[in-house]
Amino acid sequence: MPSAKEAEASLDSRKRDALANGLFELLKPAVDEIDDRVKTVRESQIELRQQIDSLCDDLKKISESEATPVELEPYVKKLNNSRRRVMLVNSILQNVQERLHKLQNNVSKETARRKTMLDPPASAQLK
Repeated sequence: MPSAKEAEASLDSRKRDALANGLFELLKPAVDEIDDRVKTVRESQIELRQQIDSLCDDLKKISESEATPVELEPYVKKLNNSRRRVMLVNSILQNVQERLHKLQNNVSKETARRKTMLDPPASAQLK
């Protein structure tokens, strides 16, 4: 039979674990939504980069063809700068997404670990 201190410690542990589990369940939808939005933004960034590359190629072809009345090189440079910025944002978003996945995995592991600590083994329940 557990002592009063052990029973109180077990109750405190269960309260903490219930609170942690409740917080996890509360935050999980928000983290999932952020993750989905990061994926969407990354896909948009990739599409934007492809469009910039295509436009840059078209401008280069135009500038290499017959003499053009407009100097296109500054615009090509601006597009290249934009492409670099898009790639940087994409890299940052990828890092954020990886961190979110790690956070989700760590929280899930900790929740599972605490649940196994709280749930007494089946053999102890039978006694």
